[in-house]
Amino acid sequence: MRYCTMSATSELNRERQHRLAQRLREQLPVLSRAPLMTVEGSLTRVVGLTLEAVGCQVQIGSRCRVVDIDGAALEAEVVGFAGDRVHLMPIGDLAGIAPHARVVPLRRVARVSVGNDWLGRVLDGEGDPLDGRPKPRGEASAPLSGRRINPFERAPVREPLDVGVRALNALLTVGRGQRLGLFAGTGVGKSTLLGMMTRYTAADVIVVGLIGERGREVRDFVEHSLGPEGLARACVIATPADRSPLQRLHGAALATTVAEHFRDRGLNVLLLMDSLTRYAQAQREIGLAIGEPPTTRGYPPSVFAKLPALVERAGNGPEGSGSITAFYTVLTEGDDPQDPIADAARGILDGHIVLSRRIAEGGIYPAIDVEASISRVANDCTSREQQQLVRRLRALLSAYQRNRDLIAIGAYQKGGDPRTDAAIALWPLIEKFLSQDVQAGAGFGESLAQLQALLDQGPAT
Repeated sequence: MRYCTMSATSELNRERQHRLAQRLREQLPVLSRAPLMTVEGSLTRVVGLTLEAVGCQVQIGSRCRVVDIDGAALEAEVVGFAGDRVHLMPIGDLAGIAPHARVVPLRRVARVSVGNDWLGRVLDGEGDPLDGRPKPRGEASAPLSGRRINPFERAPVREPLDVGVRALNALLTVGRGQRLGLFAGTGVGKSTLLGMMTRYTAADVIVVGLIGERGREVRDFVEHSLGPEGLARACVIATPADRSPLQRLHGAALATTVAEHFRDRGLNVLLLMDSLTRYAQAQREIGLAIGEPPTTRGYPPSVFAKLPALVERAGNGPEGSGSITAFYTVLTEGDDPQDPIADAARGILDGHIVLSRRIAEGGIYPAIDVEASISRVANDCTSREQQQLVRRLRALLSAYQRNRDLIAIGAYQKGGDPRTDAAIALWPLIEKFLSQDVQAGAGFGESLAQLQALLDQGPAT
C-alpha cells in the first residue's frame, strides 16, 4: 500500500514538472523580447570634449546616452577606459550637461542602413539629412567599422579608369580600384580638381566625404562642382570643422561604408575624401584627450593605426564584385611634403598626385607636378606604347626643369643638350597639354592621342 502511494506521488511530480517545462517553453519568446537589466553609470568628470563615467560596463565603440537631471540627453561613444573609469566622446553639443548625470549604456555600436535612396543626398556623419529632405531609410544595415577583405580574394587592379583629366589619363593613369593621395597646400586647386573628377570620371556611383572642411565649401561643392547631374549619381557626406572630432571620424567611416555598399552590389564607385589630414587631426584630438602620449609632431600612435584601417577598406572587392577607386586629399602644411601625415599616406596608398604652388602661380591648372607624382599601378593598366610616350615626356620635363633658371635668364646656349633643345622647342605645347579648362573633360583615348600628337612634333628623344 505504501509502495503504491509513493509511485502515485512520483508520477504526479513528473506530470507537474512536464507541465512547468511546457509553460516555460511557451514563455521563451516573450522572455527573449524582455529588456535586459541595464547597469547605469554616473558622470564624474568633463575635460574639454572628454567625458568620464563610473559604474557602467560598456565596450569600446558602443554608445551611451548621457541624461541630465532635467531630462536633457546626448549620445556619446566609448573611446577608452582606465580602471573603473570609462572615457566617452560626445556625438553632439555638451551644453546643458551637469555633474552626476546618468550614463545609460545603449548596447549597440554605430550602424547605418544604406540603400539607393542615399543617392542624390547630402548627409552628415550620422546619416542625418543636411539638404532639408526626409532621412533616407536605406535597405541594408552595416557597421561603420566595415569588414575586412582577404587580400588574396581581392581582384587585381588591371583596368584603367577614365577620370576626364588629360594629365592623369595620359601620364599618371589611374587603375580601377586604386587608392591615390592628392597632396596639396591650401589654395592650389585641389577642390577644383576633385570637382572635375566628379563630373568626368566614368564611374557608376560617386561618394564624396567632406571631412573637417569649411562649412561654406559644402554648398559650393554640391552646387558648382557636382551640379544637378553629378549629384543624381552621388552621395555627399559632410562633417564640417565645427562638428565634434568623433563626428568627423564617423563622416569618413560613413562615406566609406556607403561606397562599400555599392561596391558589394557590383558597381564601380569613385570615393573622394577631402581630407585625410582632417581625419587624422580629429583622431589626434581624441587620442590626446584620453591621455595618449604625443609622438610624431604631436600625433599619438592611434592616428597611424587608424589611417591604414580606413584606406584599406577601399579598392577592388572579390572577383565578380565592383570596385572603389579612392582619392584622399592630404594637406601638406606650408607645402612641406615631409609632414608626418603626408609621409604616412604615401606609404599606405597606391600612388600620389602632387599639386605644385609654383605651377599654379604660372597659370597652369590643374597644377599637377608630373615629376613629383607617381601611379604605382600605371604599368599594370597601360600598354607598352603608352609607357614609352610617358617616359619621353617625363624626360623632356626633367631636362627643362634642370635648366629652368638658365633658360629664364637667357644663359642657356642652344646645342648644349639635344633633349633640352627639344624641351625648349616643345615647351609651349607641353604647357598647353598639361593645362585643362575646368568646363572641358578629356577622355582616355583623346588624352593619349593628344600626347602622341605632341611628341610627334618634336625630334625623337
